[in-house]
Amino acid sequence: MKQTSIYLDTSVINFFFEERDLEKANSTKELFREVHLGRFIASISELVLREIGDAGDAKKKLLLSLVSTYQPKILKVTSECLKLMEKYMENKIFPVKYRDDALHVAIASIYDMDVVISWNMEHMVKLRTRREVRAVNILEGYKEIEICTPLEVIEND
Repeated sequence: MKQTSIYLDTSVINFFFEERDLEKANSTKELFREVHLGRFIASISELVLREIGDAGDAKKKLLLSLVSTYQPKILKVTSECLKLMEKYMENKIFPVKYRDDALHVAIASIYDMDVVISWNMEHMVKLRTRREVRAVNILEGYKEIEICTPLEVIEND
């Protein structure tokens, strides 16, 4: 059976350490356990590392330690990623000020990931976004990609 390739956006790494929403934190930790067990092949990107770099020192240290422990593959942001992000923006899938959300999805699409995993319910994990991203990906010659929460992925594996 083929392993599912997953792209983790920064929200997923953040929620590993969440203390106020234990359901999301526990789902995130379970996802990382399943990555550790080899059920999923996890990737992040240079964008995730940049966003982690913007965190305060204590938080940054925690997030980087998680990345170091699980060692996801780190994907480069290429001109092809930026072009696909622009297609998403032209189609108004993501608000202008959330270009980085579009870039996360574009990176995952360019690198042929099966699923983008995020806790960003406002701009990423929602039906309209899923449908419109799939449509653009098909038009641009990329495979359809799922956009899910950690909970959806661990419940349906």
